[in-house]
Amino acid sequence: MVLGLRNQSSVTTFILMGFSEYPYLQVPLFLLFFIVYTVTLVGNLGIIVVRRINPKLHTPMYFFLSHLSFLDICYSSVFTPKLLEILVMADRSISFKGCMTQFFFICSFVITEMFMLAVMAYDRFVAVCNPLLYMVVMSPQLCALLVAGTYMWGGLCSLTITYSLYELSYCGPNTINHFGCEYSALLSLSCSDTSFSQIVCFIISTFNETCSLLMILASYVFIVITITKMPSKGGLQRAFSTCSSHLTAISIFHGIILLLYCVPSSKSSWLLVKVATVLFTVIIPMLNPLIYSLRNKDVKETVRKLIMSKLHSQLTSLK
Repeated sequence: MVLGLRNQSSVTTFILMGFSEYPYLQVPLFLLFFIVYTVTLVGNLGIIVVRRINPKLHTPMYFFLSHLSFLDICYSSVFTPKLLEILVMADRSISFKGCMTQFFFICSFVITEMFMLAVMAYDRFVAVCNPLLYMVVMSPQLCALLVAGTYMWGGLCSLTITYSLYELSYCGPNTINHFGCEYSALLSLSCSDTSFSQIVCFIISTFNETCSLLMILASYVFIVITITKMPSKGGLQRAFSTCSSHLTAISIFHGIILLLYCVPSSKSSWLLVKVATVLFTVIIPMLNPLIYSLRNKDVKETVRKLIMSKLHSQLTSLK
């Protein structure tokens, strides 16, 4: 189809298959994903609240972390509620516009998070390699600019890819072998030439993945060089502890992205695609607050004080 023409799609509604091929797993999966989603919301909202109420956490690192938590809430909420719905409801439909909207937001949030992790790597580089000037270099203005840039870039890339999908024709069938409007699943339903959309997606995906990984790699190369020059073991341990949580989050996030890239486009691989997407959109958003809070003394101390204060107020009211 020639770019610029209006979408001639005859399909107005898609049917999401989800995990319907395993009917005996519908209720257990619903309960599992509901618990995970609840933990995701509580954990990430907790990170945002804790950062706001503790003055010690009003630093660039926690500013970026609070935005990472916000992104986790957002892109988990794009897919998970619909996934929970189709697991227990007979109606598995989603409108064409709703499908495109879902794809736009999931793509936008994922790209934004990809570069947010890269920005956090740069933040760790400044903190370890230039600690005395850390607060000067990572000024509030620069932090706000970096965060705004990641959101704008994520939105622009997602808009471009979504537009390339929207311009395709969808003549039927209208059954998506997925629990959400994932790119390859949508592409497989098109009855027009998909080469332009595939080229656009390949260029944007490769550019974003390469750039974000290079930014992270460059930051950590300088961090390792600086760490190796530290004379004391105490300084080495502090430097490692300040980076370990971020490295864990990066490894999980990009590991699953690369897994999705490597999955072959065949009918036999759809289950693997769905499982990898579950890990990416449902499990990762739950893990990030656990990774950062369990390894961070300031976060754990703030949470402990909140719990103790709540218990004290309840005991006082009972007396």
